[in-house]
Amino acid sequence: MNALLLWFGQAAGLAGSVLCLLALGMRIAGKYWLAGFQVGTLLQAGTAAMVFGALCFLAWLVDNARKR
Repeated sequence: MNALLLWFGQAAGLAGSVLCLLALGMRIAGKYWLAGFQVGTLLQAGTAAMVFGALCFLAWLVDNARKR
């Protein structure tokens, strides 16, 4: 379970960062739509993914602290 939390945290954080950077780049370029989604929606999805990754890391840290 511990390794799964760590993997989910890393994957979600990376995916969220990529989505946020993509949304930022599109917005700077003056584009407001990408593949049928508004750029603001992609930014919110990226933020949600990073929050999920942070919560997975928090659960991983708590689980490691209990084992010591």
